[in-house]
Amino acid sequence: MDFPYDKQPAIRVFAMPTDTNAMGDIFGGWLMSQVDVAGSVAAFKRANGRVVTVAVNEFRFLNPVFVGDLVSIYSEVTKVGNTSIQVTVHAFSERIIDHFETIHVAEATLTYVAIDRNRRPRPVGK
Repeated sequence: MDFPYDKQPAIRVFAMPTDTNAMGDIFGGWLMSQVDVAGSVAAFKRANGRVVTVAVNEFRFLNPVFVGDLVSIYSEVTKVGNTSIQVTVHAFSERIIDHFETIHVAEATLTYVAIDRNRRPRPVGK
């Protein structure tokens, strides 16, 4: 996937030194967390309210993320069920140290369920 310049990211965040693993690389769990947050933005908007993550259907790490990268994460609803919403997410790192380049670093598909005030599944609506 090419960098989607014509779309707004769900979130943008700098990868910081505190986000590294023991070897000094950005921890995969950090990126997974950011992807989940970005996915929930699209699901929340589509559900018109609260959602919870029920599955990470697929997650692929395509390239590493480095300290100082500006990570832009794009999310799009791809399927809607009665209570569930499937979201596809793409993450890109903008490397701004030394030279500028944009790298596709991850892609994922997640499923969220719309919930009511009692944390019970509720219809998404059409």
